[in-house]
Amino acid sequence: MNLNTAKVLITGGNSGIGKATAKLLKEKGAQVVISGRNKNTLQQVAQELGVEYIKADVTQENEVTNMVEQAKEKMNGLNVLVNNAGYGYIAKLVDIEADKFTDQFKTNILGAALCAKASAKHFVDQQYGNIINIGSTSSLKGSPTASPYVATKFALRGMTESWRNELRPHNIRVMQVNPSEVMTSFADNRVDNNPTEKKYTEAEQNTKLRGEEIAHTISSLLEMDDRGFITEATVFATNPKV
Repeated sequence: MNLNTAKVLITGGNSGIGKATAKLLKEKGAQVVISGRNKNTLQQVAQELGVEYIKADVTQENEVTNMVEQAKEKMNGLNVLVNNAGYGYIAKLVDIEADKFTDQFKTNILGAALCAKASAKHFVDQQYGNIINIGSTSSLKGSPTASPYVATKFALRGMTESWRNELRPHNIRVMQVNPSEVMTSFADNRVDNNPTEKKYTEAEQNTKLRGEEIAHTISSLLEMDDRGFITEATVFATNPKV
């Protein structure tokens, strides 16, 4: 697609991958609306990037429905959803806390499904649209102590494949991006506060992935001519210093 015609809604757009993606797509000519639960950071990022924002909790269907309708009004249409809202809960099997496990599923799985549902209704009506789900390399393999997070990303990958098969006849491209470790505060995003950034060494800062690499991937997926699409893209740091 021509990004000058893109009307993009990015969930979890007030930090990390979401913010970097909003910045790049806006610079390339797209209209962008970001959403999130923290109004203060949303306002700050929206003003910084020159984009619109909508406060919404993706686990609440009424808020999601309203978010999509508001995004359509703000941009006079909608043709891209970047399903980015999510966070990581890491725990050993013997230490899993049921409430935290459930909360993560509500955000990473139910939230993604609700956003895709509301957007897909509009995309089907107009017989065109793009859905990009932000997965993880954890959707491809299990890791010690990470089973709660891995479970959500495996589930997201399965939903992505199902939605792709369901929506292709309506000219809707459903894609997934799987980053390896990105220097973001995703593990702190469960609560509605200002996330604290993890401290990385200088070597890590020079070699690990940033939100910008994932934003570049998302932009590239969208820019392919609409007659085709890349179903899934996995992004690794070339030589991370750990």
